Amino acid sequence: MWTRRQSGVDLTWIVRTTRGGSRTVKGRYLSLAATGAVLSLTAAALTGCGAVGNLTGDNEVTLRVVAADYGDNPQNSSAGYWKDLAAGFQKDHPGVKVEVSVYSWSEVDAKVAEMVKAGKAPDIAQIGAYADYAAAGKLYTAEELLSVSTEADFLAPLADAGKVRRVQYGMPFVASTRLLFYNEKLLTDAGVIPKDTKGGWQPKSWADLEAAAKKLKTAGVATPFALPLGREEAQAESMMWMLAGGGGYTDNEEAYAIDSADNVKTFEFLRDKMVGQGLTGALEPAKTDRQAAFDAFTRGEVGMLNGHPTLLKQAAEKGVKFGMVAMPTADGTEHPTMGVADWVMAFKNGHRKESGKFLDYLYEAKNVTAFTNKYDLLPVTTTGYRAMDASTGGSATQLKTFLQALPNARLYPVGKKSWAGVSEDVKQNIGKSVQPGGQPAKVLEDIAESARRADAH
Repeated sequence: MWTRRQSGVDLTWIVRTTRGGSRTVKGRYLSLAATGAVLSLTAAALTGCGAVGNLTGDNEVTLRVVAADYGDNPQNSSAGYWKDLAAGFQKDHPGVKVEVSVYSWSEVDAKVAEMVKAGKAPDIAQIGAYADYAAAGKLYTAEELLSVSTEADFLAPLADAGKVRRVQYGMPFVASTRLLFYNEKLLTDAGVIPKDTKGGWQPKSWADLEAAAKKLKTAGVATPFALPLGREEAQAESMMWMLAGGGGYTDNEEAYAIDSADNVKTFEFLRDKMVGQGLTGALEPAKTDRQAAFDAFTRGEVGMLNGHPTLLKQAAEKGVKFGMVAMPTADGTEHPTMGVADWVMAFKNGHRKESGKFLDYLYEAKNVTAFTNKYDLLPVTTTGYRAMDASTGGSATQLKTFLQALPNARLYPVGKKSWAGVSEDVKQNIGKSVQPGGQPAKVLEDIAESARRADAH
């Protein structure tokens, strides 16, 4: 057991040994996302670029970076962060030029996959999964890239989660947990929260959620509970419900168990009790993306939804008074919550040294906190945590609520090379399970069988 104390919060990470003897870390953390069209920071398009960066002069090397967009509008797009980061790095490293292209989360993973398949992999990618590329021998290891101080600075559970066969290829970028957000005014007006209550709402079970959603519907709330199972991040919403129902993507031996009895019961509950009773709004979940649900919450149209720290700022800017609690579970007993980490990786394009220098710069505390502070995320490094710990004001207090959820959180099975494909399968198909007349057992069985086949190769 590994315990770290930050900001007065114990972060306990349980490490167990699998049957094969490898160590699996069960501490975990967010994947966050955003919408928007491609935002390119370069004048040159990536199409047509070679597999390695071009030489723009006798001694100058061009690093091509692909990153995900965490903003929810053009004004707070991640493109601005990467532009400033590249400029700062180039100032200190005149022999290296950095060109960054930023894509929405709904397409960035697929975009990188297309580039790799075409033999035009970027030098560095900041996306949602790394294991399939590591297994194919396409990535540099963290040890080959980073300085000793940078490599040692990662929080240990996240560093371990970035390993394939005990070798680290995936470098964590940002982290987060998920909580249930609720609109205090809507719940108070609907009688869910008594007007004289000062302690907020404390639901424990899905029966509590269902009862609250019914009251919100009766009170005329457009969407009592937002259930975004659209392409943008269906894999996250699904995992939150699976875990709360006692299941998950994998079993205790880390084998895929997507079609487990607990998971089937979870999606039957969503189909019959939430969607079937009209508690999830007019738009069907399969066509609802996360950011659209967030936007509706900030407009005061949603009573409850699962969210990550980015929603803190978005809701506050719109003047929405909200509360946050741990996701209630099927039976009211404690189950693991979900956490997500997004990943950085460097492809073997012949620019190991230059990529390593850029990554060392990326993980400097000032650059880590510049990003996490902008999007209300959790740093993945010790120095980043210290910098956040020293900061005051803003949403720091609320972020500690997410921090407290880390010890009981689980990550996606990111160490599996099959996970990227399984995640895509979930995005495309899981929404069908909760449609009126949908067949959760069949949908989950199809996804699970494909996942097990992919994992066996």
